[in-house]
Amino acid sequence: MAKVSMKFHVAVTEEALKALNAHRKAERDREERWVAARRQELIVPGMSRREVTAVRRDIRARVARMRRSGEFGGTRDDIVTRAVRQELRTRGLDRKWPKPPEGAVDAPGRPWGTPPSTPMGEGGYTKRVSVSLPYDLGDTVRRAAYWTSKAAVEALQEWADRWGDGVDVAPREAERDHIPAELALKTAAGRPSAPQSALEIRDHLRAQILTTGDLLRAAIDRATSNGQQEVT
Repeated sequence: MAKVSMKFHVAVTEEALKALNAHRKAERDREERWVAARRQELIVPGMSRREVTAVRRDIRARVARMRRSGEFGGTRDDIVTRAVRQELRTRGLDRKWPKPPEGAVDAPGRPWGTPPSTPMGEGGYTKRVSVSLPYDLGDTVRRAAYWTSKAAVEALQEWADRWGDGVDVAPREAERDHIPAELALKTAAGRPSAPQSALEIRDHLRAQILTTGDLLRAAIDRATSNGQQEVT
């Protein structure tokens, strides 16, 4: 059986989570007001039970169509799904991507050699959001992130072979690779320090990395910054 959805767990700021939840609530309230108004308009005294049932069914069907078209927000997954599609189109990433090498997109965390784009803790990504995307869309997100970042990731690996990860990165990489932290720190300390020019090259390469989290956070920001109009 074909998979129908793909779940992502995304680290976000507290403000982004509040904005997403507030947007979902506002959309739900707007939808409920519209449904109540249509029922008041279309269900009149004297109608048979069968006629009332048919009206309610037609209203539900129209709500479903309006959710699919984006006139109503729908669920939180619906909201993020539409925003992800828009984000991919805006970035020119909404296309067919080759399948990555086996296991290349299955590793947890960020791509090799990249630091958090925003630190955890106060002022950073203190919350998490779980969203389910249609499987094909989720697969596109993962493939786009992999192929967009591939060249920069490989260049960062070469950079690390030359200059090492540094004492700030070494413990994190050691933990991921199941290497004793003490050994990683000793190895990092024994390498020559990277000059400023090399550090600037590393920062430039890091800026070219695109993660699935980057795409989803951008989509959440897009969804919460685009207000919906009342539907009549």
